[in-house]
Amino acid sequence: MYRSAKLSTKTRGLEPWMIVLIVIVGLLITGLIIGLLVHFLVYDQKLDYYHGTFKISNAQLDGNTEQGYAYHYKDLREMSEILVDETFMDSILNKHYIKNQVIKLTPDTDGMKVDVVIVFQFPFTERRETREKKIHNILHQKIRNTRALKINVSSLQLDAMSSTSGKLTVQSCCGKRVTPTIINRIVGGEMAPKFAWPWQASLQHNNIHQCGATLISNTWLVTAAHCFKNYPSPRGWTVSFGTTIEPPLMKRSIKRIIVHERYRSPAREYDIAVVQFSPKVTFTDDIRRICLPDASDYFPPTSTVYITGFGALSYGGPSQNDLQQASVEIISNEICKQPHVYGKEITFGMFCAGFLEGIYDACRGDSGGPLVVKDSKDTWYLIGIVSWGDNCGRQNKPGVYTQITYYRKWITSKTGL
Repeated sequence: MYRSAKLSTKTRGLEPWMIVLIVIVGLLITGLIIGLLVHFLVYDQKLDYYHGTFKISNAQLDGNTEQGYAYHYKDLREMSEILVDETFMDSILNKHYIKNQVIKLTPDTDGMKVDVVIVFQFPFTERRETREKKIHNILHQKIRNTRALKINVSSLQLDAMSSTSGKLTVQSCCGKRVTPTIINRIVGGEMAPKFAWPWQASLQHNNIHQCGATLISNTWLVTAAHCFKNYPSPRGWTVSFGTTIEPPLMKRSIKRIIVHERYRSPAREYDIAVVQFSPKVTFTDDIRRICLPDASDYFPPTSTVYITGFGALSYGGPSQNDLQQASVEIISNEICKQPHVYGKEITFGMFCAGFLEGIYDACRGDSGGPLVVKDSKDTWYLIGIVSWGDNCGRQNKPGVYTQITYYRKWITSKTGL
């Protein structure tokens, strides 16, 4: 009784504002403790990057079948990434495995050397040396037993990377982005979300949008030759990046314009140009380069492909400030060369994409921009350049695109890529 009375007296002696203050301070302390626990137990699972290398024996690129099995670059890259995916998704580290990216394929003695970055997320409590040993052992075991690719087991090496180096390496990989594909204005399309198409660029003359372009390195773009018909000199040209023209995410000055030597307006053949800008860009989630296909790669009719650009939403309309996107399909030459479509106007180095019903199409201001496709590993490849078409979204008049594979060697001869 006595103690209770004494405690009651002390409580009655506190001012109401003091009680409120004590409660608030208590809640703040409790919240801080909970926050720290959550941070250390959950959110302090930093991304860990590892650089792995291994050799695929008896593998060659570009159809060199006399010296081993021939692969297209994108196929060998995809097979290697799938192998690493399967390795860790079926292992004790499956809850920590994030992704992998093949960053380089290098011809080596009697095979191909694969460089890959592997990304994990571990709790902070486990030592990095222990994690690295687990990763190496699991990868070694899988490589030793795999039959999908003939891999030299002794060639496997694995090294930890710093977070900064790992992130920059992943960002520099071509054809990768952070936004999933959810589509279907270009004509009939919709506005593109942030990060969706980090290789898209806007070519501007005297700060007015003229054409689209596609980033293929930190200093080079590929676009359409006809974009420079009126202004062939680099003077006055700039390029901007991002999903809006104003404000631009980043802007650069055009240093050099290389139009295909055989392009002659108003002819539509050889409608391709490469553009060098300065200074170079640093790759981020917003700005990344697209992958270029091999000259021998084939993309079949009816394949789903994607167009993006700042062009008009209807024939005769103005260019748009916000990047637009739409999904279309590759149309076979057999169909596109029919008399009621384009007939003999479709010649070498061109192909059609869209729908014969119309609706989804590129339009004025989209010229020079990308037509892209992705593989099963969500790696994106540039397969076409917006070139020409009859009106926009008109029935039986789909968009016509410059075929990248046809001009692949020309691009290499001018850029080294």
